[in-house]
Amino acid sequence: MTENTQQQPSAPNSELPTQYAPAEVEGKLYERWVERGYFEADAKSDKPAYTIVIPPPNVTGSLHLGHAFEHTLIDALTRRKRMQGYETLWQPGMDHAGIATQNVVERELAKEGKSRHDLGREAFVERVWKWKGESGGQISGQMRRLGDGVDWSRERFTMDEGLSQAVQTIFKKLYDDELIYRAERIINWCPRCLTAISDIEVEYQDDDGELVSIRYGEGDASIVVATTRAETMLGDTAVAVHPEDERYKHLVGTEIELPLTGRRIPVVADAHVDPEFGTGAVKVTPAHDPNDFEIGQRHNLPSLAVMDEHAVITVHGPFLGLDRLEARSAIVAALRAEGRIVAEKRPYTHSVGHCSRCKTTIEPRLSMQWWVKVGPLAKAAGDAVRDGKVKIHPQEMEKRYFDWVDNLHDWCISRQLWWGHRIPVWYGPNGEVVCVGPDEQPPTGDGWHQDTDVLDTWFSSGLWPFSTLGWPEQTESLAKFYPNSVLVTGYDILFFWVARMMMFGLYAMDGVPPFHTIALHGMVRDERGKKMSKSFGNAVNPLDWMDKYGSDAVRFTLAKGANPGVDVPIGEDWVQASRNFANKIWNATRFALMNGATIEGELPPAEQLSATDRWILSRLNKTVAEVDAFYEDYQFSKLSEALYHFAWDEVFDWYVELSKTTFFAGGEAAKASGRVLGEVLDVLMRLLHPVVPFVTETLWTTLTGRESIVIAEWPTDSGFRDEAAEAEIENLQQVVTEVRRFRADQGLQPGQKVPARLDLAGTPLAAHEGAIRQLLRLQPEGEGFSATATLPVAGATVALDLSGTIDVAAERKRLAKDLAAAQKEKQQAEAKLGNEAFLAKAPDNVVDKIKGRLAKAEADIARIEAQLAGLPAA
Repeated sequence: MTENTQQQPSAPNSELPTQYAPAEVEGKLYERWVERGYFEADAKSDKPAYTIVIPPPNVTGSLHLGHAFEHTLIDALTRRKRMQGYETLWQPGMDHAGIATQNVVERELAKEGKSRHDLGREAFVERVWKWKGESGGQISGQMRRLGDGVDWSRERFTMDEGLSQAVQTIFKKLYDDELIYRAERIINWCPRCLTAISDIEVEYQDDDGELVSIRYGEGDASIVVATTRAETMLGDTAVAVHPEDERYKHLVGTEIELPLTGRRIPVVADAHVDPEFGTGAVKVTPAHDPNDFEIGQRHNLPSLAVMDEHAVITVHGPFLGLDRLEARSAIVAALRAEGRIVAEKRPYTHSVGHCSRCKTTIEPRLSMQWWVKVGPLAKAAGDAVRDGKVKIHPQEMEKRYFDWVDNLHDWCISRQLWWGHRIPVWYGPNGEVVCVGPDEQPPTGDGWHQDTDVLDTWFSSGLWPFSTLGWPEQTESLAKFYPNSVLVTGYDILFFWVARMMMFGLYAMDGVPPFHTIALHGMVRDERGKKMSKSFGNAVNPLDWMDKYGSDAVRFTLAKGANPGVDVPIGEDWVQASRNFANKIWNATRFALMNGATIEGELPPAEQLSATDRWILSRLNKTVAEVDAFYEDYQFSKLSEALYHFAWDEVFDWYVELSKTTFFAGGEAAKASGRVLGEVLDVLMRLLHPVVPFVTETLWTTLTGRESIVIAEWPTDSGFRDEAAEAEIENLQQVVTEVRRFRADQGLQPGQKVPARLDLAGTPLAAHEGAIRQLLRLQPEGEGFSATATLPVAGATVALDLSGTIDVAAERKRLAKDLAAAQKEKQQAEAKLGNEAFLAKAPDNVVDKIKGRLAKAEADIARIEAQLAGLPAA
């Protein structure tokens, strides 16, 4: 009643070890999958394609929880599609990580007492390649531990020969189309790494600094400006005020003295200035602030650089040679001595950008760099989403995407590094500039030299969806697997990586976007919702959890928390609970195999099955449909919850327990139930496999005798439903649940047997009397039976004889005490809710809480009174 796999079975194996030991099976299973080529994608296949590219981890990196989370989601999608018959490619690879990798190798050289300049550029790059071969790519082995079903035969590196050709090709194309240019602009500069860095490589944090208010000019012609970077005043070339600010209109167009410099600078009117902020006047340093640079461009102001690449003052005078922080203190002291300081605030907490690699404070700096003119590219990237060519999931993230691409500034793509794709531009002795394509020879001769900068790492990773498939060559893989089906990535790089892939994909591939869907997930946080960080002491190495609980447990925990676009809290207790789930699956399947569960032969017709069997098959097909719907909507948390509750609650806690009497009785009914249980476990394992691949592989191959669940067919909903059977078993569950609750309320132990009379005549539950008695530990009534409690539930009546099983006097005393407490709680709640003065002042949530207390108290009173009435007479 669900579609089964077509693999040819061998004899099933009913033997399983008593305990599941992940460490003993996971590594062996993964290597077997790889050796058999299950994850390899065939570009010549006539199957429909399904493609996902891995967000390339840095070659310097190791697996962290963020990787494990993202890879779990991608692996679940690709495993399911492979089972559905798609030619599935999960494209692996790594990023060369320009700054990070260069820093790693430079630190190694420093231990030898050397710098990269001692080696020279060519030898240094050779040293980096050597390091990459020996120490880089550690994450690849860790991905195997997690179970990533990537096609290792296609692994790429952003600086391999093919991808380097792609980078040079698109640079040349953009250059020829006048979409790449060289210009002097403000960039983020790291004085430690000595390079421009991208916005994403800047981490902002609140630092304690100082806010100093300085008087420029004299008397009525003076203006007070405030700054946190007093050292930059040496490069001021104007003071700006708002055009409509009446306080300064008389000064606009005049010049005022710039303290400490002997220079006079103009006062300009610019609408960028906020007249309500501070004094309404700002100092303008075009060479050291991005906003000031824009003001300078609008007013043709000169740009005076006052610091070198090490953030050391270069202006002649008393501050020459000082570090920026030393200069800051010295300049404030000098201004104070001249009576120019109007106010000083320390500490002044404000947001400051830091290099994500070395944590050095970023210095905005005017520098000659290479830029991408993003206007037309960004418009195409925005239109592709607006026109429905690309879907962003969840849809509410579209606004953030549009806010970014619709307001994108030109992109600085040059980096002052040696490791990376060197800019393919040559300069001649007479000012010639030549951009060289991959099939062209660079100019030679005296005076010709190549640009020394390399490209931003995001430039090459922006080509990832098509460069990994062979572009610019028109390969079979490119034709088969482009565009990618879906991109799975974090919302935190929606702007930096996703937008660049959209721009480059549409540009290079003639308007075809790089993927159909962008599925965004959140970031992994600790169980309290706090960002994980080594400095916070809450960072977790997922490999430690894999060693302790198994990879399946880690994967299931991560998938279970994955709601689209929402951050994912995770704690070790949750991983342990997922390990318990894996153990539950193992133990229940082991029991099933020992009791005749099988997939051999056809399922018996529905009319030959018991209501219990029809119920679980109906629920199974509904679960298949539900899980499919959740996959299509990228609802990993909901599909994991659905599978968890179906497996644990319905299959293991109810169906297996209800079937025990049938199995123990033997006969044709037992055979039918064994076939149904085999069917349920077969389908359940295949449904679970994309999320928990290792335990399901072991159990499924043991159950079916087939080659591998990796290449099994994905289950389909047969449409079988039996609402009557579902209602019947729901009534049975109500009876069992209610009697169990009553037994617990009476203080009976779970295994304690109690004489009972079941009045099930005329109800569908009559056929289940044996199962009900077994589940509830109810004995036949026997001689001398005297009902001390009668429970009407779901159309049936259960009479219990509790005489001799409990201390009635003690139980009555305990219940009387509980009843008094519940009545007191009710009185207190009613008093508060009857107090008009209280209701007028109390917040709604407080009132709702008290109403909840009242409802609970009333329910407790009714329950306890029923328990007292059910007790035998003393």
